Amino acid sequence: MSVIPAELSYTTSHEWVSVEGDTYTIGLTDFAQDALGDLVFVNLPMEGDEVVAGEAFADVESVKAVSDVFSPVTGTVVQINEDLLDAPEAINEDPYGAWLVRVEEVSEVGDLLDADAYEAHCAQEA
Repeated sequence: MSVIPAELSYTTSHEWVSVEGDTYTIGLTDFAQDALGDLVFVNLPMEGDEVVAGEAFADVESVKAVSDVFSPVTGTVVQINEDLLDAPEAINEDPYGAWLVRVEEVSEVGDLLDADAYEAHCAQEA
């Protein structure tokens, strides 16, 4: 398993979260992209859409299956990573650099894990 960045928070459904000020950036973890295989399509919400902690807000399609992406926070999408629409494989190449959405006006944060707890969770699933 690759290094799990210590500065990020994680969900048990394999999303990562970075917080800068009032902006929450969300992406898929290396564990998720590895389990999914080669990604061929990403379906993202629109800017201005509401996301709800624990609920699906996007989906990714790999050569294996389509999988939901769950929001770790409740808030409003202020930016989507439009590059992924043309190049979903960027998630496979750099899962911690290829963010999906940025969310602001966050009213709720779901249960997040630190890097050590997430690593332990992944070890149980492996």
